[in-house]
Amino acid sequence: MDYEPVIGLEIHAQLQTRTKIFCGCSTAFGAPPNSHVCPVCLGMPGALPVLNRAAVDYAIKAALALSCDVQPLSIFARKNYFYPDLPKGYQISQYERPLALRGGLAISVDGRAKHVGLTRIHMEEDAGKSLHEGFPDSDRRTYIDYNRSGVPLIEIVTEPDMRSAAEAAEFFERLRDILVWIGVNDGNMEEGSLRCDANVSVRPAGQEKFGTKAEVKNLNSFRYVEKALAFEIERQIDLLEGGGRVMQETRLWDSAAGRTLSMRSKEEAHDYRYFPEPDLPPLVVDQARVAAVKQTMPELPEARRQRFVAAYGLPAYDAGVLTASAGLADYFEKVAAASGNAKAASNWVMGELLRTMKERGLDVAQVPLRPDALAGLIALVENGTISNAIAKDVFAKMYESGRSAEDIVAAEGLAQNSDEDALVAIIRDVIASNADAAAQYRAGQQKTFGFLVGQVMKGSGGKANPRLANELLRRELQS
Repeated sequence: MDYEPVIGLEIHAQLQTRTKIFCGCSTAFGAPPNSHVCPVCLGMPGALPVLNRAAVDYAIKAALALSCDVQPLSIFARKNYFYPDLPKGYQISQYERPLALRGGLAISVDGRAKHVGLTRIHMEEDAGKSLHEGFPDSDRRTYIDYNRSGVPLIEIVTEPDMRSAAEAAEFFERLRDILVWIGVNDGNMEEGSLRCDANVSVRPAGQEKFGTKAEVKNLNSFRYVEKALAFEIERQIDLLEGGGRVMQETRLWDSAAGRTLSMRSKEEAHDYRYFPEPDLPPLVVDQARVAAVKQTMPELPEARRQRFVAAYGLPAYDAGVLTASAGLADYFEKVAAASGNAKAASNWVMGELLRTMKERGLDVAQVPLRPDALAGLIALVENGTISNAIAKDVFAKMYESGRSAEDIVAAEGLAQNSDEDALVAIIRDVIASNADAAAQYRAGQQKTFGFLVGQVMKGSGGKANPRLANELLRRELQS
């Protein structure tokens, strides 16, 4: 029997505010344990929450970027459960009245476009962090760091629209790109600021009814999302083919073993006993506020990709690479504007610049080479002063020294030789020294032309203008 997977994601994204959602404690990562805490985020009796305005604006921005309907009124609720990293014994979240509804995101897998719908985006506070050590269990100790408690989150819940592990990974990646692009999340999955839970079930192909789902928790990379779901899909299919049944449960991904493991049974949904948070008034978001947030929105990645294709005549592939981050897209546009040659700017940014960044583990914001300096190098290639091969060497020297391309070319005598008389003299020497190759070219063996060009470049010390050298060599061979 053919089976079809059904996948929905729940993605938790920390908002990049300086302070927590309900108090003034810092959200900075990496501080000593329990140093960014106060009576509010520690859940002390009598401490009252005050909503962070910037967190609401960031959440609205994310909702707008994902085409959601921002609700004029949303309500915070208490989600009651007991766990050591939850100091109050409940989490302040949103339930029946979330901040935003609907919306979605377009993805493409193997050339097939698909729209993944969203159910909701709601705001909540993060829990603390449990740190476990010791083995076996009799010697196990757990330590609690409450620095993360109260950090603002949005939870983005998708519809069960994905039908493969690859689609889920692609959605998660595209979503991360957007959240980082608009500045509401730093995208750092290793530090836990972006986390994904996946709900997955399988059903016979063509069946409308959903199968029993399992939830795979805390997936913190695109690769793990794809691998964990691929394993879980096969596990569930094997169970059904063997006459068993899938249990509703929560599972964890063991990356070392390459498999999901049962964490806890979840036969029935948890009863969190939600009720409205009595210490927070309803959140009212009027159209004026939505409009004000919209004014701060940058051009979104997909719109910018389309503009790069339409305005600059770039291939779709180039546009996709150049919009991998807002910073890279900005850098390219500055080079294109200064050089007047968008395609050359694209080639240099996608080629030498990205290669150097990757080798050194740098972000574009850390690149010392200014866009106008790279445009100056492009101009030297365009006007025939230096060849592409020499330009790559000049680029490396510019990157290291901060000197301009013009200074390096002048100081090291790297300018191309465009003197026709001098080049003709070199070409005639090459033809005379390689009479057999010249005769073969004249007899129709075109492949010998490349050899002769190489000899001309060698004779010029690599400084011959390649375009001019080619023209002159053909003329001399045909004369």
